[in-house]
Amino acid sequence: MKLSFTKYQGTGNDFIMIDDRKNRFDVDDAILVARLCHRRFGIGADGLILLRTVENYDFRMVYFNADGKEGTFCGNGGRCIADFAKILGIISEKAHFLAADGTHEAKLKDGIVSLKMSNINHIEQKSDSFFLNTGSPHYVAFTDDLIRFDVRKNGAEIRYNDRFRREGTNVNFVEMYDKSENAHIFVRTYERGVEDETLSCGTGVTASAISAALKGLSSPVKVRTLGGDLEVSFNKNSEQDFQNVYLSGAAQAVYEGIVEI
Repeated sequence: MKLSFTKYQGTGNDFIMIDDRKNRFDVDDAILVARLCHRRFGIGADGLILLRTVENYDFRMVYFNADGKEGTFCGNGGRCIADFAKILGIISEKAHFLAADGTHEAKLKDGIVSLKMSNINHIEQKSDSFFLNTGSPHYVAFTDDLIRFDVRKNGAEIRYNDRFRREGTNVNFVEMYDKSENAHIFVRTYERGVEDETLSCGTGVTASAISAALKGLSSPVKVRTLGGDLEVSFNKNSEQDFQNVYLSGAAQAVYEGIVEI
């Protein structure tokens, strides 16, 4: 069987995008998903995303991690699938879609996709770390000299510690630059399911920006990742209540192809 796909990337976070409006893809075949995402023996990607139909929405997003398991929400993947839906002619400038964590909206303009994330109403905070869910669970730790930091080693230690070993968590390391008019944060992320560092993570960037807001930055928070720049805006109602959270940045179709499965 031949499978058509479109390869997408959002600030270096890359995905295999499949138009599955006829429900032909076997969502229980984790081995197939993992093979397609493999960077030596497959197409290569951080995840695979199906676009499916669902009543009362423009489409449904079904996301799989690179290990083949169905995942929770993916922010950069959400931005990419909105652009994919536009290419397919399903939407024009706005999207209203369903994902693992509920309803999302997206606005597309001048190559930028602004994705509305879930409201945040519970944040665990310690001296220099945070834990919150932005559609996926994220542990956020602030550090210095992040460019030299061993993200894979330190991220794995947290992801597989006693608390997170069973369910897993994504781990974000953040460096703040807040002493000038060009205030921003630099974020590097260890992703569960990929079990390695990725060039960017949308839900992780969102969690990091919210955490930075609790340390003094105001909306919108500019974010630098290894894969490019993003921006997170929000309304902060209290230390535990963030609403109208938007993740904004570019999403790009890289190439189209057909693979034998």
